[in-house]
Amino acid sequence: MKITKTTNPTKSSISQTVKLEDLSGMKLRGPTRIITTMLDELGGVAVGMPVPAVPEAVSKGVIDGAVIPWEITLPLKMSELVKNHTEFTGEYGLYTATFGFLMNKASYDRLPADLKKVIDDNSGIEAAAWAGRAMDGGDVVGRKKAAAAGNNIIVLDAAETKRWQSASAKIVDGWVKEMAGQGIDAKILVEDARALVTKHSKP
Repeated sequence: MKITKTTNPTKSSISQTVKLEDLSGMKLRGPTRIITTMLDELGGVAVGMPVPAVPEAVSKGVIDGAVIPWEITLPLKMSELVKNHTEFTGEYGLYTATFGFLMNKASYDRLPADLKKVIDDNSGIEAAAWAGRAMDGGDVVGRKKAAAAGNNIIVLDAAETKRWQSASAKIVDGWVKEMAGQGIDAKILVEDARALVTKHSKP
């Protein structure tokens, strides 16, 4: 995750996010319930909206910025709309969002064998790895485009990154507690998810 931000794209003044306190009062688009909760906890004002709505919301001042990966800045033309981007030191961003292409099993079962084979041959771990590589490649291009546009790319150092991670920890704890109320051992799920992120994030 990185933060793409502008206070007002029509003004020449530059607003930067270089420390956690800079998030205070900033209206940021968040992608999920958990992440919007996290943004609020960090001091921002989270606004939930679909990602295609972000460019218009930024240009009209409805939001001050968005937490999005670099590859998404390309189709949204964010490097043209904002002047500042903040990212984190280390292998990972502030959070990991999971995407999935899902199909109702009953609908799949009704398909003829040849169509099932098409789906089977283009899904699973290999397809997930391909999608991940495509997103990683898009991140490289998106970052280069922002740099070429002369935008400010702020990389929070390790100590500041750790502050954000520590301040966000209670969101995980809250989710674990919420799931426990439904009889789910979410602590194990979190541990497994982190292990999988580490395993599959390696080059």
